[in-house]
Amino acid sequence: MVSPRASPRARPTDMTIPGPLLPPYGVVVGVLLRLVVYLVAVLYSYAEQLFLKKDDNKTKKQDIPALCDLRCCKNVSIRNGLIGQKPPSINPERLKDFGEEDYLNGDVKSWEMKIVSQNEELLRDALSSIPQPSSRTSLASCNKLIRFEDISAAAFKIQCGVQKTPCMYSRLSKQYGMDIYLKKEFLQYTGSVKERGVLYLLMSLPQDQQRKGVIVASDSNFSMAVAYHASELRIPVFVIVSTSTAPARVKMCRDYGAMVISYGTTAKDSQVHARRLAQENGYLYLEEEDSAVYLSGLGTVGLEMYEQVPKLDAVIFPAGGHCGLLAGSAAALKHLNPHISIIGVESESFPVLQQSLKAGHPTEDQACNNHHFYGDVSGVCFGSNSLQLTGKLVDKVVAVREEDILISMLRLLEYERATVDAEGAIGLAALVAGKLPELKGKRVAVVICSGNLELHLLQQCIAHALTLDNRVCRFSLVISDCPGDMSKLLEILAREEARVLDIKQERTFVTSELFTVEVICTVETRDKIHTAQLRNVLLERYPRTVWTER
Repeated sequence: MVSPRASPRARPTDMTIPGPLLPPYGVVVGVLLRLVVYLVAVLYSYAEQLFLKKDDNKTKKQDIPALCDLRCCKNVSIRNGLIGQKPPSINPERLKDFGEEDYLNGDVKSWEMKIVSQNEELLRDALSSIPQPSSRTSLASCNKLIRFEDISAAAFKIQCGVQKTPCMYSRLSKQYGMDIYLKKEFLQYTGSVKERGVLYLLMSLPQDQQRKGVIVASDSNFSMAVAYHASELRIPVFVIVSTSTAPARVKMCRDYGAMVISYGTTAKDSQVHARRLAQENGYLYLEEEDSAVYLSGLGTVGLEMYEQVPKLDAVIFPAGGHCGLLAGSAAALKHLNPHISIIGVESESFPVLQQSLKAGHPTEDQACNNHHFYGDVSGVCFGSNSLQLTGKLVDKVVAVREEDILISMLRLLEYERATVDAEGAIGLAALVAGKLPELKGKRVAVVICSGNLELHLLQQCIAHALTLDNRVCRFSLVISDCPGDMSKLLEILAREEARVLDIKQERTFVTSELFTVEVICTVETRDKIHTAQLRNVLLERYPRTVWTER
């Protein structure tokens, strides 16, 4: 009889059947891994030999090291408040329309800048040492002097020397009924967008000219940018200013590393002296103009804005005589999206750009020279290159009042905590003044390009803007010179929540009845409605109240 325990003994025999199949799998996997490693090694050695040959050919053409290698990789210097930190690189999508494939192969540091133009007069005597123009055709038929590739090249070369400033959504959007984005170029190290063009200009100089040095003759944002970046590139730099230049500007240029020389009583005297020093000592005299190199550097603002804010409807730039930022950025933005509206804003007091566009050639308004409040916005139209680009690429140029610029400065200080000058605030002034009603409900970017305002001017501008905004007002009234009458006036002001800034009493020269006192009071209110309410209350209690009107 078979025992019932005999059947389970066959199960272990079934469990051991798959065991011998495991080793072949391990062998196959190991062979495959060795084969992959061998193929990778072969490909790596072949690619290394190929790139070494290409680098040897490019090294012969290379004159000076690129800025990224000089600043970011070699010395790890302090750049714009970032210690040893490399700014974010440019998005490669910017070069989706780049025409020359060989520029992108190999090391980007071997970039060679080319200017597309047949007219050598555009470079003028100040830029005569820059490489000669190329005979290649332009990207667009409407822009024969600056290509999108030139702007992209500038963006690559200066990305380690300037800040990629933020383009942030503004709290002012709800107040003006549109999505406002502020491009804060005043956050550059010298407080101005001019750094972009200046850095690319200095990097384009040949090595022998960099050893000799450069010289400028003004106290503008351009000169401060030259002083700083030339010192960073170890280029000798001299700044010639007139004796009437503000001491703060002179000190700033010296702190940046320039040799500052005061000469003459006017800007013309310092310019003549600077040209003579340049001729005698071999310095390169630089002045702000519309060369393709300088405009390409400024045009990088348009590249960054297109990358930072998607689906832009319009971009507002400061205009005036020095419209290089407007022209260069318009070339970049119109290439990337022809449907973006480009708008320039200048002052009604100095409509230099509008006059030049109407005349068809650069015009000069002598009344606007050396205006400390307007700065570079009030300068003369400095070239036909930027004027031609503006006429063909800019959709609209509007003019604003001085009052609108002051209120714009106040709005930026209150809502954005940004202290800017007239050049930086003039773009937003077009929205404050209601000059662009067609932008309601759209996505708009405004370039805040400069923040270099002297302290005494800042105090005057803010006080003036508060008055224009009906938030600081002054009135005078006559009360009896009896105990308690002054306290009653102060009680009315306290009840109406008006803040007393200044109060004066005049007894001697009062022309009314005897034993009276004239009170002159300056108060601060919340807004225009609050001011009107306070005025009605005072007229009801003191009918002879005189309100000081602007």
